Amino acid sequence: MKISLKKSGLLVAAGILSTASFAQNTKEASIEGTTPLGSATQYRTWSIGVGAGVTSLQNIAKFNNGGYDKLDWNLGYSAYIKKQISPSFGLKATYFGGKTAGYDNSDKQTGFETKTPWSVALSGEFLAANTNWRFFNSFIKPYASIGVGVMNAETAAIAGGNKGEYGDSYSKIYVPADFGLKFAVAKGINFELGYQLNWANQRFDNRTVDQQYKNDLFTYAHAGLEFALGSSSKPALNNSNPVATLVNDYTVKYDDLKAQNDALNAKNQALQGQLDGLNNDLKDDDGDGVANKYDKCPGTPSGVQVDGSGCPIVVKNETKVVEKVVVTEADRKVVADAIKNLEFDLGKATIRPTSYATLNKVAALLIEKNFSLKLAGHTDNTGSRELNMRLSKERAESVKAYLVSQGANASRIEATGYGPDQPIASNKNAAGRQQNRRVEFTLY
Repeated sequence: MKISLKKSGLLVAAGILSTASFAQNTKEASIEGTTPLGSATQYRTWSIGVGAGVTSLQNIAKFNNGGYDKLDWNLGYSAYIKKQISPSFGLKATYFGGKTAGYDNSDKQTGFETKTPWSVALSGEFLAANTNWRFFNSFIKPYASIGVGVMNAETAAIAGGNKGEYGDSYSKIYVPADFGLKFAVAKGINFELGYQLNWANQRFDNRTVDQQYKNDLFTYAHAGLEFALGSSSKPALNNSNPVATLVNDYTVKYDDLKAQNDALNAKNQALQGQLDGLNNDLKDDDGDGVANKYDKCPGTPSGVQVDGSGCPIVVKNETKVVEKVVVTEADRKVVADAIKNLEFDLGKATIRPTSYATLNKVAALLIEKNFSLKLAGHTDNTGSRELNMRLSKERAESVKAYLVSQGANASRIEATGYGPDQPIASNKNAAGRQQNRRVEFTLY
């Protein structure tokens, strides 16, 4: 099998240099469900690999080819199981088998052939791309590994173009050094291109110990596939980059915080709209003391006396009889019941229908006995003082408007808002704040 070792070396080098151009700078599904500094249980850490290629005494360093002028390329095959310790480092147990041959000259009359039924080695493998902080997660991952193992081999001499009998099998220590590229072709699957240089020490090339070439080296150029073991719902640790995991975690948290911030901004805008509406409702453009919302006669000239609906009061020239106002306990009970049952919608001045019955009794009392009534709105200290002052004033005005709608004399009803300035209980607890949220009725 005629293969140019120089060309193979150039292709491998070109592949390593092209890593940057194939780097992926987008999110990958393999990082989903993982967290920075998370435990190994978030990943698949075991994998298996199979490969096949060619062997020869040739090597890219052109060091110690055993003195053979003609070196054949022969079939080699391998398999391994690997435990990934971190994204960039793992330990693997490797099996290798194959055949290697060489000749003293091109006519292949004399030489050797060595077959390797089996060899096993334990190696440490380093993935360069998974420590690269410049790229998010690389599609091409350069790797290198070195280890130590035991090789079983049998060597036969070739003389006169004929191969002799294989000698006794022997086992010896050997050191495999492997480097190449892993291509992340799918989730948990890598395609590998590698070049492995094996130091087999002596006897491998059929040269005796006392000859010149004592340190036997042979090459194994190979391709193969690596499969991550375990649930496909987990990413493979050997295809994970800590930077990718960190960036993904940051992005998810940023998006979550941004969504929360957008929701708060939308809520604040809605509240600001409500506040602006309250401000507009409480404006008194004509200065007659009645808010625009309740003013049925807008534009009243300054100084004109108006009733509770904002309309001018017509004063007739007639003799006024001053009567003494007497407020009985029964009258006070009607007012007390109205205060007790008075309820508004939360944060608004809208009176709830459950309060109408007792307010109707107060209106009837005002009409029957011509009483005057002072309405004083109060709040707790929750929220801004400005908003509480407006809300207390608006609630008192709302009660006044309802009583007027039931026939009460608007000129005899005064509505004032005091906000949180006159508490009757502590604002430090819910019960106290509930007592402070009230509208007081004073008959006179």
